[in-house]
Amino acid sequence: MALTQPLVGDRTREEIRRSVSESETDVVGGIFRALVMGALAVSLLILAILFGDQISLGWSQLTGRLGGFLSGTLRSRSSDELLGVHQGLYGSLWIAIFVAVLAFPLGIAAAIYLEEYAPTNRFTAFLDLIIRNLAGVPSVVYGLLGLFLFVNDGWLRDNVTNGSTTISAGLTLAVLVLPIVIITSQEALRSVPQGLKEGAYGVGATQWDMIRTQMLPYAAPGILTGTLLSMSRAIGEAAPLILVGAITGGMTANPGLTDVSALDDRFTAMPIIIVNWVQQSGRDEGFLGAAAAAIIVLLVFVLLLNLAAIILRNRYENKRSS
Repeated sequence: MALTQPLVGDRTREEIRRSVSESETDVVGGIFRALVMGALAVSLLILAILFGDQISLGWSQLTGRLGGFLSGTLRSRSSDELLGVHQGLYGSLWIAIFVAVLAFPLGIAAAIYLEEYAPTNRFTAFLDLIIRNLAGVPSVVYGLLGLFLFVNDGWLRDNVTNGSTTISAGLTLAVLVLPIVIITSQEALRSVPQGLKEGAYGVGATQWDMIRTQMLPYAAPGILTGTLLSMSRAIGEAAPLILVGAITGGMTANPGLTDVSALDDRFTAMPIIIVNWVQQSGRDEGFLGAAAAAIIVLLVFVLLLNLAAIILRNRYENKRSS
C-alpha cells in the first residue's frame, strides 16, 4: 500500500516542515519581545532621569516652601516669597472639569450612536474617517478654532465666554480631545462580545436596555482608559491656551479653587506658567527651579486624576469578571 506522504522516521515531511516553521516563529517572536522590552526599559530610564533632574532643580521650592508655592501667585522675581502656582492650578483644574463635563458625555454618546444606531453607509464611513483625522490635527489648529469661536465671535463672546477666559480655554480643549474620546469609546464598545448582546435581546431587553446594562458596563474599562489619555493631553497642552489668550504675566485675581465666579475672568494654567518661567530663567536663574517645581506639581496633579480613573476602571473590571 503506497503512502501519500513518505515517512521520515515516525514523522511525515509535513509534520517536520510545520515544526520548523513553528520554531522559526518562536525565535522571531522572542526577538520582537526582547526589542520591545528593551525599548520600554530605555524609555523608562530616560523618564526616570528627567524626573530626577526636575526634582533636584525644584527641591528647594518643594521642600522649603511647598505650602507657599502652592498658594502663591505669579511674580516678576523668583526670590519673591509670594511666588507660586495657585492661579495655574485654578485654570488647569477648571479646564479638566470642562473636559470631563463636556467632552466625555458627548464623546461616549457619539460613539454609542455610531456603533449601535447609525446605519452602515457611505456617510457614516465618511464621518468616521473625519473623526479619525481630527484626532491627529495639531493642537495649535484647535487653538485657532477656539480663538475664532469662543474669543472673537460676537454672540458666544458676549453671552457665553466673555472673551479670553477659563470658559474659552475649557471649551477649546474639550473640542480638542472630543475625537480621541469618540475613537477610544468606539473601540471599547466593539470589544463587547456578540453573545452578550444576543443574550440581552433573548430575555426581552430593548436596544437601549442592552446598551445600558450590558455594553456600557463591559466597555467601561476601555472607555475610562481613553478618557484618561484625553484628560492627560488636555491638561498638558500649552499652544491652544496661548492662542486663546492665557496670561503669562502678573494676575491681580487669585480665586479659590472652587470659586466659579472667576471663570469669566482672565486666566492662566500650569503649562503656561512652566513655559513662561523657563523663558524668564534667562534673566533670572531662580525661575528655572520654580519651573521644575511647577512641572512636578503638574505631574502629581495628572497622576491624581489618573489614579481616580484607574480605581474606577479596576472597579468595573472586577464587576465584569464576577
